[in-house]
Amino acid sequence: MKNRYRKLATLLLVCGAFGLFAGQADAHGGLSVEKDQCKLTIGKYLMHFTGYQPEATGSKEFCEDIPEVGHTIVVLDAIDQELREIPIEIRVVRDTGDMSNLDAITVFHLPSTIYSSGSVSFEYRFDAPGKFVGLVTAGSGKDAVESRFPFSVASGRAKFASYYPFVGIVLLGAALYWFSSVRRKKKLHSEKSGMDA
Repeated sequence: MKNRYRKLATLLLVCGAFGLFAGQADAHGGLSVEKDQCKLTIGKYLMHFTGYQPEATGSKEFCEDIPEVGHTIVVLDAIDQELREIPIEIRVVRDTGDMSNLDAITVFHLPSTIYSSGSVSFEYRFDAPGKFVGLVTAGSGKDAVESRFPFSVASGRAKFASYYPFVGIVLLGAALYWFSSVRRKKKLHSEKSGMDA
């Protein structure tokens, strides 16, 4: 009976480790990570999303949450050719849970413009940690489509996100070690029982 509880506890630990990764992937609305590239889905369109904080992390890129407060550069590159021919608007707002008055919660705004190069970049200095929502709108009028992606600035999760894979590997290794030690003990016990008989 004890073995069943141990196996269940180990299985829960492993699932919990993998749950960390799933939680990260699902929490960011239109942003997703595919083949080590951050992609932003805007209706039927796709853009590459890349963020930098030159003063804090040099040329290291980030996707989703922003690791530190300070000077931040965001670059969006069109994957779909059509995005070069329609206006794109970008807005960053504080995540208050109420989007009814966008102007009141907007911290950064790039008006609707056609970017024929397919590349949109902007810079903003986040002065304090907090929760925000990025809004990217492609097109205008009734044909406009919008992508919303919540993100945190200098949150504990963002700071320690790079350690999650290592935690998962350690937990998986511990589970495998435990299973193999249980099997060795059973084998030793059965061999000893056979010799006693």
